[in-house]
Amino acid sequence: MRNDELAAAQAYIRLLQATRAALAEPHEVPLYMSLLASPIAEADGALERAGLCGNESRFFDLVRSLQPSMSGHGR
Repeated sequence: MRNDELAAAQAYIRLLQATRAALAEPHEVPLYMSLLASPIAEADGALERAGLCGNESRFFDLVRSLQPSMSGHGR
């Protein structure tokens, strides 16, 4: 995995973690939505730099290699 691919996968994982935290308290969601702007921008930029925009299959393979629990199996 190249460094830019690693950065993209890590940024996506951070975005998922931030989103899950924001949505954990449904009545607080409007308050936290603005906090997701930075992780979204980070993930978008990292995907573009790694050339992974439009190549979701490759991207999710990279994410699963970092965090196997995101494979969707066993749910």
